[in-house]
Amino acid sequence: MNLTTTVTMEDPAISNNFSNGSLDTVDTPPAMPIEKLFPALLKCFGIILCGYIAGRMNIITSTQGKGLGNFVSKFALPALLFKNMVLLDFGNVIWPFLWSILVAKASVFCIVSIITLLVASPETRFSKTGLFAIFATQSNDFALGYPIVEALYKNTHPEYLQYIYLVAPVSLMILNPIGFVFCELQKWRDQRGQQKSKFKIVGVVVLQVLMNPIVFMVVIGITFHFLLDRNIPAFMEQFVDGLASSFAGAALFYLGLSMVGQLGKFTKSTVITLILLITAQLLLMPLICREMVELLDSDHSSSAVNHSSLSNYAFLYGIFPTAPSVAIYAAHYNMELEVITSGMVISTFLSAPIMYVSAWLLTIPWMDPKPLMDSLQNVSFNVSIISLVTLVWTVTVMFLSKKFKRLPHMFTINLFLAQILVCVGMILWNFVVRKDNFIGCVLTFTLLYCSLYSTYVWTGLIALSLVLMKRGEELKVAPGYFVIAGWGGPTFVAAVLLLTGERMPDTIDASVFYGTPQVICTSVVLAFSLLLGGCSLMGLSRGTWDYKYEVLERECILDNTEDLQTDPQTGSDVFEPDENQVLRECHICDCAPAQPMPDMIVSTNMCNELIQQGQYGDAYESSSCLLAKEEQQRQATDRQVARHILLSLLLTVGMLANLSSCLWWLFNQVPGRLYLELQFFCAVVNYGQGFISFGIFGLDKHLIILPFKKKISSLWHRRKRPEQSERVLSDDISMTCTQFITYHKENCVRDIVHKRRCGERTVADTFLGSELVEWLLQVGLSQDRGEALLYGSRLQVGGVLQHITQEYGFQDDNLYYRFTA
Repeated sequence: MNLTTTVTMEDPAISNNFSNGSLDTVDTPPAMPIEKLFPALLKCFGIILCGYIAGRMNIITSTQGKGLGNFVSKFALPALLFKNMVLLDFGNVIWPFLWSILVAKASVFCIVSIITLLVASPETRFSKTGLFAIFATQSNDFALGYPIVEALYKNTHPEYLQYIYLVAPVSLMILNPIGFVFCELQKWRDQRGQQKSKFKIVGVVVLQVLMNPIVFMVVIGITFHFLLDRNIPAFMEQFVDGLASSFAGAALFYLGLSMVGQLGKFTKSTVITLILLITAQLLLMPLICREMVELLDSDHSSSAVNHSSLSNYAFLYGIFPTAPSVAIYAAHYNMELEVITSGMVISTFLSAPIMYVSAWLLTIPWMDPKPLMDSLQNVSFNVSIISLVTLVWTVTVMFLSKKFKRLPHMFTINLFLAQILVCVGMILWNFVVRKDNFIGCVLTFTLLYCSLYSTYVWTGLIALSLVLMKRGEELKVAPGYFVIAGWGGPTFVAAVLLLTGERMPDTIDASVFYGTPQVICTSVVLAFSLLLGGCSLMGLSRGTWDYKYEVLERECILDNTEDLQTDPQTGSDVFEPDENQVLRECHICDCAPAQPMPDMIVSTNMCNELIQQGQYGDAYESSSCLLAKEEQQRQATDRQVARHILLSLLLTVGMLANLSSCLWWLFNQVPGRLYLELQFFCAVVNYGQGFISFGIFGLDKHLIILPFKKKISSLWHRRKRPEQSERVLSDDISMTCTQFITYHKENCVRDIVHKRRCGERTVADTFLGSELVEWLLQVGLSQDRGEALLYGSRLQVGGVLQHITQEYGFQDDNLYYRFTA
């Protein structure tokens, strides 16, 4: 919830009490050029998004992306480090600041390590301790942090850039080796039959540290710093500059590439761990960094303005997300890969709004109380408008996909409706409160806080419903009870508040409209929702069911249509024709005729002529095809459990921030500046819930993305059709299709093609798109799933295979395909 201190024009005592890092009315201009931060974030995350799209669209496969990654890590980054370490001016370094950051990182490292050792299972205790501690402390300083720091401080404090080159390698040489030791201990425990001396473990860790390009090039750079007297020779300068300047864009683009498919590893067992790690990395780390600078640089070795700027810089530095290299460590040890990769993606995208809001809020000490309240109201109003648009889109998608009729989407729709009412309530509040209409304020307040409390409760109820549902079973409790709890409970609390509370005079802040009683009511609702949602998520992570929840990208594999070769003892309804029945083989399940292969390819397979002559029976309408019906049913009945878990996870993090602000307000008479920063974050979280809902549910794959791609493809081919009188394939597609038909098709048909019931009296030789992808990987025709997807797409373009209803392109999914001949 959006809680702020009741700072009003008639209450100057509060504004005067915000001292010692609190809200002071000072005329000093802010040291941070905040107007430059948004363009910097847009540049960085825009390039990351381009890389992600390139990987998702298979323009660059993961195997091809490894080449870019090798260039970034082995050429561009070493050149950048060498250049800056040679030119580094140690005379301008404020060493207390450097020690503050290192102490803060060490503190978080110890906190995560101790908690993990205490709560983790003995079987995987050491691996989790090492990797989770590294995850929480190794930030993406160079690829993402450096461009942002450069945009903010290049003109005002250019010396701040050099701290990145000092903090990162020292952290890698001190903290990471400790994590590696834990991983080596876990590896030694898993391989009890092999003896490994302590000296060998230490040697392996030291070798890993020295082989790290960051550490190695920092040592080389410092050496040449003294040998070359801070001057790069002229014959090397242009060469080093060229490599160094290529790092920024290439590193961000590769970061986007490396995120593709990582959320697919998100499972139910990672929920609680991700909540704790992301909280430590994005919320705990910046606070500790800032407080350490305030403490260790208390003698103000720098000027007062520079001291404040350093503390702000430390806060921003702590928000930098986890570096992708942590995922490399997890893959190297083959430990905790699901948690690390999923957490890396989530923390990266969460860091953008947190970084922007935090940086803007760091200008608060130079604000007067009334502009502060107006700014808070404007932020809430603007966020609500944009969030309302995204929520309307998301709800429309849910209704068009008809998922709202099934669980748990029925509860999710209620959450979305509550979020819509929150946005509407805040928009109305922005107009009503300024007119000082008491009746209007009370009615708008009732709408706003009934719906806001409802969003908290529905978050916990959705998590609870996931626990109560098992595979193939419906909810044990009547959904009506959930609806009553989700809407009735918040309404009752709001009614009690209206009857017992007393309006605070002269305030425009909805969060303290009824003062302390309102804060207490909000704390109770938040505590209940967090307890309900937290216990439910823990139940999901510790469940013993044999049902494995679907992941975000390849979800909920339902039972296939009956395979005619299935063992009768399995209970499958196998179609067994009697001697008088004629079993026809259906090759075309759509009313449209099969597209013939080009002449170059069809010459290798003369059976295609039989299809064109209709010797295999009439085409069946897609509406009567059992396989097509199964695909449609799979899309309609997909519970999208992992998406709901992710939604609950993100909203739970927001509720934790809200509860912290409530308790801070209740037990601290002078909340201070950090409290105000937390309130702006809560405002964005509360009224921007629509962004989260839209990102998870607003881009339905089968309703939005695939039809859009199909429409673009049809427009593209329609534009090219007048230019080409006949179908001409590129050389690589023709070669791929010809080689597959000549050397691989027979084995592929034998391994993955099965006869499946297509109609009442027809069968079809079909296979799943995911089955072909797995087969291509097994036989070595593709190195990864991205290349396999590209290979299958070429076969479809070449006419070798097609979807049974010709509605979809080739996908690594549970869609049915058939070879054309």
